[in-house]
Amino acid sequence: MTERLYYNDSFLYDFRASVLDTQELKREGNQSTWALKLDRTAFYPTSGGQPFDTGRLTTESKSGVPLDVAVDDVFEDEDGGVWHRVTKVLPPGAEVHGLIDAGRRRDHMQQHTGQHLLSAAFVQLLSAKTVSFHLGEEISTIDIDLPTISRGELMRVERLSNEIIAEDRPIAIRYATREEAAHMGVRKLPERAGQIRLIDIKDFDLNACGGTHAQSTGQIGGLLIRRTEKMKQGTRVEFVCGLRAVSAARRDFETLGEASALYPCAPGDLPANISKQREDARSAQKREGRVLEELAELKAAQLLHDTAGGTDFRVIVQIFEDRDANFIKLLAQKLTKSTKGVIALLASAHNPPALIFARSPDLSPDMGNILRELVTGAGGRGGGGKDFAQGGVPDAKQLKSILEEAQRLLR
Repeated sequence: MTERLYYNDSFLYDFRASVLDTQELKREGNQSTWALKLDRTAFYPTSGGQPFDTGRLTTESKSGVPLDVAVDDVFEDEDGGVWHRVTKVLPPGAEVHGLIDAGRRRDHMQQHTGQHLLSAAFVQLLSAKTVSFHLGEEISTIDIDLPTISRGELMRVERLSNEIIAEDRPIAIRYATREEAAHMGVRKLPERAGQIRLIDIKDFDLNACGGTHAQSTGQIGGLLIRRTEKMKQGTRVEFVCGLRAVSAARRDFETLGEASALYPCAPGDLPANISKQREDARSAQKREGRVLEELAELKAAQLLHDTAGGTDFRVIVQIFEDRDANFIKLLAQKLTKSTKGVIALLASAHNPPALIFARSPDLSPDMGNILRELVTGAGGRGGGGKDFAQGGVPDAKQLKSILEEAQRLLR
């Protein structure tokens, strides 16, 4: 097994080790991807919701030439070996100097330790257990076994977490057997035998974990809950810690500033202004709807007056260049619902081109079948019932010929 140096020192960013084994992971042409197993490593492999470390391995060839390879991924096998994915192979027995990406490691420590704190706060305040944890590139999440969480409850959990951070409580690494850990009141015990690594936040949380963590709560730097999402197993809580929290707050403030400048108003007045704008928009839509309906009634009366009737029915045919599908649909209803013996074949050349075929209830032609046949033949889509159908075609130039063919079929 590889000796995991980060178990006892999460702030170890460089170390010395020997290559134990190599394996070729993938070959594409002359390019290969390799995995190196070391006798000891400070690189953290992906595990427990926390992603891997990155960095570099340096050594010298037998001829004294410096060799430098990037570590792009770190993973573990079933036997406890830790493998480092690289693009250059180093021979077994080579002595290497490992260098961890300190910024990435520090970020992961802040997020992971913040997760311990947040999960403990949910237990203490809401008796809610953490089901799973994920540390992403920009945000982190925990799934809580609660169907709903109120805004007030979230604020209480966030405040308690930040109070513990402000107190800068020490965080210790302890080891115990499963039996010993059970007597110590560990929050969640893993299902395995042997020694268990414990992360102890003084007088607040004791939990089994193999990840990298801060040495005190103050190093978390602050915790910000971003939002929640309903999940099958409960509620997903999105959060950020430390420098991520600062970056997220900065982005949010700049977005808020840009939005408030559009009105313009102070950021604090933005919700009220948006609410007023939405109410004004709803009122305008209602007014527009009433005007559109009046226009459709007037247009229907004009078309009925101007269209000569046949022995059994009259057909009203028209293409509208500047009206959309909503208007011709409304117009077709006005023409046919309360008037006997009317068939309306209407089209809108407004993008996207649309067709409405409708008839009065006393007539028998199947408008759905007629429209479906014609628009499908033109490469479009559509359908409907016997008395009302709608559809569309790719090109407005097709509308005239479709309406002519519809009249022919009706005759």
